[in-house]
This record gives sequence, structure tokens and C-alpha cells, in this order.
Amino acid sequence: MKIRTSLLLFSILATWVLSIAGEKLTDMRPCNFPAIYNFGDSNSDTGGISAAFYPTISPCGETFFHRPVGRGCDGRLMIDLIANHLGLPYLSAYLDSIGANFRHGANFATGGATIRRQNESVFLNGVSPFPIDIQVVQFTQFRKRTSWLYKQAKKRSERRNLPRPQDFSKALYTFDIGQNDLAVGFRTMSNKRFKKEIRDIINQFAKAVRDLYKQGARTFWIHNTGPIGCLAVTLRDPDHWKPGYYGCVESQNDMAKEFNRRLKRKVSKLREKLPLAAITYVDLYTAKYKLINNAKKEGFLDKAKICCGYHEDKVHVWCGNKAKINGTKIYAGSCEDPSLYISWDGVHYTEAANHWVVNHFINGSLSYPHVPITRACHRL
Repeated sequence: MKIRTSLLLFSILATWVLSIAGEKLTDMRPCNFPAIYNFGDSNSDTGGISAAFYPTISPCGETFFHRPVGRGCDGRLMIDLIANHLGLPYLSAYLDSIGANFRHGANFATGGATIRRQNESVFLNGVSPFPIDIQVVQFTQFRKRTSWLYKQAKKRSERRNLPRPQDFSKALYTFDIGQNDLAVGFRTMSNKRFKKEIRDIINQFAKAVRDLYKQGARTFWIHNTGPIGCLAVTLRDPDHWKPGYYGCVESQNDMAKEFNRRLKRKVSKLREKLPLAAITYVDLYTAKYKLINNAKKEGFLDKAKICCGYHEDKVHVWCGNKAKINGTKIYAGSCEDPSLYISWDGVHYTEAANHWVVNHFINGSLSYPHVPITRACHRL
């Protein structure tokens, strides 16, 4: 009887708390972010690594842009869809000077980027030389130089592509990084050892947030990492599956969950220590895992299907490349209809999948606190 009474009281209290939170959100005005500054890896890179090294090639970009535009996708990434949702233009990559417009923000993400510095090479393992601490250094330089140029400009036309100095504190600061730290950990150390290293990785991430806060950043939108053990390239690797079985590699997913638990805990502490900041933790893992494990129900093909590239029997020819296999020339082109696939190239998601995921978190249902991105500037 006592247990039932306690459960009833808890239910009533929870309903009351949610109703209060709902009223608060209703009373809040939309934030009207003037700009977005993004930090991350290839999941949100809009052309950084492509500008720094080799450009992306066809058929990347074929669905929306109809040409390669520096994204490892057939179309738009989640950061593109977020910008679109907020009524802002797509972000120019900080490293790409050609045709760049930084009035409404900049993207410091680069493919292969990690939180912690790695003693590896982009040419050896695809690890970016621009980890998150370097991305923050780039932002610091960007803010100082553009602010100086803005003040020196005498004509409005000279300021057209420059951010307004007063907008830096009003902007949205987004993060999508950590997947490559997991990948490096799986490749270079045991799970037991790597689990111990996660604490240091999370601490370095927190330092990046604090450094941006010191420079005036106030609104942070932080994605956790997705189910890396469910990536299509892993599901198609004979080392990880038996014929007829496409279950995710749960040992890798367990490590991603541990990473996310520690990240969420750290975000809560940052919220306490940074009194002027509105910090939102976004559970991308849940959204992506739900999509992958309900692929056919959600209108997609099997989760292990890859749209672009050749991935069979440990032979990987990456999207848009050519190779000779058993004497036969192979061009690893794209599928007929990318919108039916979750995975674009085995690692990255298609635009259709990105749309699905964004639609499941943009309203705040997977955010902590539960706040939609349009009101993320309000501290709850």
C-alpha cells in the first residue's frame, strides 16, 4: 500500500513539474540566434578538411547541392538542417576562404577530428590535425581578427561578410564530436584501458567549453556520440557478424554509452560552474539507435545497407573511388535512391537519415533540460 501511495505521489509530482516546465517554455521568447559557431568532426564538417587537404569528390553532394561541397554525405548534414530550422544560412568552413560568408557564424569542425590530440596522421588513419582545442584556438583568432576588421571597415560593403562583434555573445555554440576518440580507442587499446581514458577525454572537452565561455559564449548545444557499434561499415565486416546476422557490436556501443554518461555528468557540472551559460545536452544516441533498429519500419532499407562505396569481404573501396578487384575495375559509386538508405558511405548518414534524427531532437524531447533549440538560450 505504501509503495502504491509513493508511486502515486511521484506521478503527481512529475506531472506538476512537467506542467511548470511547459508553462515556462511557453512564456519564453524564441532566441533569434544571429549566428552559429560549430565545433566537431565529419558529422558536422561543411568543408573544413576538404579545404585543408583533398576535396570531396562525386557523388558526394548529389542529392541537395548537386555537386561536391565538402560534406561527407549525399546532401545536408545535421548542422545544415539546424541552421535551416533557425532561419540561418549554411555555415562556411573556417578553413575554406573561397566564397566564405561569416556574417552568421563559422564552422570549425573537420573530418577525423578528435577531442584529445592523437599521435597519428590524417594520411595514415584519417585523424584530423585539428582537435577541439585547436578548433577553439582558431575561433579565438577568428573572433579577434574579424572584430578588428569590422571596426576598421569604413563602408557597409566591407562588413557584409564579417560577423558583428556584438553577436558573438548572442550566438549558438554547437558541438558534435567524440566518435573518432572512440574509434581511435578501439584501434589502439583494450576496452578496459580505454574506459579509464574516457575521463580525460571528457575533461578536455569541458575545458574547450570553459575557454569559449571565457570569451563570451553563453549558449551551448552539445550532442552526445551515436551508436558507433551500429555503423554500417562495421555491420558488414565479417570480423563482427555471422552470415544472416546484422546485430550491432554491443561492446562498442557500451563504450559509447559510457562516454555519454560521463559527458552528461560533466555537462551538469558545467551548468553549475558557469552561471551565465545555458547548456543543453542532446541525446543523439537514442535517436540514432531508434532509427537504425527500426530502419524498415521508418521507411529505410536494412541498416547494414550502404549507398555509396564498395564494402564486401573485408574489401573497402570508399565512396567515389576506383579500384581493381580480382582483375576487375570497380568504381564505388552511389545507389539509385539515397533516401532509402540510412548510411551514405558506411560511416556517415544520408541526408534523409540526418533529417529523421534532427526531427526527433530539435523539439527538445531528447534534450536535457527539455528545451527546443529555438529556446536554448534560456537557462532553466
